[in-house]
Amino acid sequence: MKFDPATSIQQLSAFGEFGGVNPSITDSSTYTFFKSESMKELFESEIEGCFLYSRHWNPSNKYLSDAISALENSEASQITSSGMSAIACTILQICQQGDQIISSRTIYGGTYAFFKNILPRYGITVKFVDIGNINDINDNINSKTKLIYCESISNPLLEVADISSLSKIAKKNTIKLVVDNTFSPMSITPINLGADVVIHSLTKFINGTSDCVAGSISSSKDFILNLSDVNSGMCMLLGPVLDSFRSASILKNIHTLHVRIKKHSKNAQFICEELERLGLKVMYPGLKSHPHHLLMKNMMNPQYGYGGILAIDLNEEKLAESLMEKMQEQNVGLLAVSLGYFKTLFSLPGNSTSSEISDEDQIKIGLSKGIIRISIGIDNNIKHSFDKMINCMKNLKILKK
Repeated sequence: MKFDPATSIQQLSAFGEFGGVNPSITDSSTYTFFKSESMKELFESEIEGCFLYSRHWNPSNKYLSDAISALENSEASQITSSGMSAIACTILQICQQGDQIISSRTIYGGTYAFFKNILPRYGITVKFVDIGNINDINDNINSKTKLIYCESISNPLLEVADISSLSKIAKKNTIKLVVDNTFSPMSITPINLGADVVIHSLTKFINGTSDCVAGSISSSKDFILNLSDVNSGMCMLLGPVLDSFRSASILKNIHTLHVRIKKHSKNAQFICEELERLGLKVMYPGLKSHPHHLLMKNMMNPQYGYGGILAIDLNEEKLAESLMEKMQEQNVGLLAVSLGYFKTLFSLPGNSTSSEISDEDQIKIGLSKGIIRISIGIDNNIKHSFDKMINCMKNLKILKK
């Protein structure tokens, strides 16, 4: 039977201590033991159902980690306090001084800044490549390379990574393939395609309500155990622990993720097809004109569509700014960073979420200052929202009346 992330999540059962349909929230930083010997043992190895200190593990985060593992079809998962902490802990668990990373050049600006500005301080170098160019990747791998890093669907240019091909390269060279799947939960399952580690910013689609910041790491049981090791685990020692109440909230929201993703994708597909028909430059992997359309079609879980993120390129920064302001005035959506909210959000990545990338490098990767990244909401009547968007474009003479 083909893997279905929603079915996998729905099969999970976790009840409150008094029979509540939701698991009880653990409001404790530390936990008691009947025997001193049990505490000693837990410092040496994990004991199922036994907890030491909430920076290490707590029941609420365990419940959420089980749900994330079900979503990503992984052996285990780790919950963190942000997507960036998930990335940082993963990289630092794998790499040490003298090591090298091969990274896609089109990644989230915060990740890019961490790779370019922070990791070199600790003797870890990063080679940024065109992740679609196999020769470029192979040419940059050497004895110091420890991992290949990419995003399933890149932020903000919506390029699709060939995860299966990247996995073959990683395995051939005995290195890890780390994939950020934030843009495509449910639509793409990277571990089924050969990824070793999958990262999410739970802040986005998985939570879906833009009311918290959180992250996750999914991988083998051994890798997750290494992350929480009391002596050498980056998640244990750097301390990016998610608050139990937030963890419990995300756990509830993840059970509606399949419904939301289908609606996000359906709305985005409609918007993109109509905008392209009107002659606008649109980036969305669900369009047949997208260079990676067939690649994603072959990789994806088709019932969930191509995702809720699209981009349009107006070429001019001022015109793009004016359109966003006008769309906010007309209640098309909100001028805000982030994505995956139930309302439509839009921003200019060139001067916001990708501003960490220099203007010179933005030009190299094709990131125009006039690109608007749009996270389409789950509007019930997307045609009504689209009509208002078109009226805004006509008022600004982007489209003829």
